[in-house]
Amino acid sequence: MTVGIMKNDLMVRVLNSEIETIMQNPHVRPMDFTKKPVKEFIYVSPDGFKTEEELQH
Repeated sequence: MTVGIMKNDLMVRVLNSEIETIMQNPHVRPMDFTKKPVKEFIYVSPDGFKTEEELQH
């Protein structure tokens, strides 16, 4: 799986080498589906993909 929807959030798989950079975005948080961060997955809140450009990023 690389992308999915969890409630209102976009769930995205991110390469481990990119995770620190991606986590700098204010609309991104670690995926914690199991109450612990899941390696290589993040949640993006709806404010982070309001436009096509944001979604593509």
